[in-house]
Amino acid sequence: MHLVDIGANLTHESFRHDFDAMLERARKAGVGRMIVTGASREGSRHALKIAREHPGFLHATAGVHPHHAGDYGAETDALLRALAQEPEVVAVGETGLDYFRDLSPRPAQRAAFEKQLAIAVDLRKPLLLHQRDAHDDFHALLKAARDDVPAVVVHCFTDQRRALFDYLDLDCHIGITGWICDERRGMHLRELVREIPANRLLLETDAPYLLPRDIHPQPSHRRNEPMYLAHICEVVARLRNEEPEATAAQTAANARAFFGIA
Repeated sequence: MHLVDIGANLTHESFRHDFDAMLERARKAGVGRMIVTGASREGSRHALKIAREHPGFLHATAGVHPHHAGDYGAETDALLRALAQEPEVVAVGETGLDYFRDLSPRPAQRAAFEKQLAIAVDLRKPLLLHQRDAHDDFHALLKAARDDVPAVVVHCFTDQRRALFDYLDLDCHIGITGWICDERRGMHLRELVREIPANRLLLETDAPYLLPRDIHPQPSHRRNEPMYLAHICEVVARLRNEEPEATAAQTAANARAFFGIA
């Protein structure tokens, strides 16, 4: 299989001690490309750095997650605009709204989201988006900008049917993670994943988070990593009544077209 992981937090400190070995495990598992998520000012700089160190294998995004929206100002906006113009940076984000944890005030989240939507509009860059427990506000802001950005993925989708079809109606892609492997909270996704059009489906690990719960044996460190994308692909394929190789090929082709990578 040739897979593309469209969301991996490879700047996370848990990867520092075995970064090269982790990349090699991903390659051996069939992961041919990875998008390194930028979710803060420093994280976006770091994502670009490691993408430059692994050309043709790693790419980067530049954005500020809603958890960090409280300190989004003119300096941050200028930095993200500069980073987003680098060739290794293939999308704006991770940005959006998170009313589940509310680690930043909601008005600040909305303001930071609108600023990053404007970057994507101005630079004609795809968007990597995060939404949790904030669908109505998120959908309204996204809808206002959608016609002016080339592509949008709602990453790590975990919401309900109404939200899924609202995003599909806006011609968005949908990112599916190992959440779908969680028998405690991912059961509804097992039904919904069948309704995502083949050309709108993307796969991701969101590593080091969301280790699939049905991997056996579970690693003692509980860290998710990109090599487990093959397992996620197999689960999604089974739920969609597809062969894993077909799901891998389709989602990889979708990712390459979405991010403009060869």
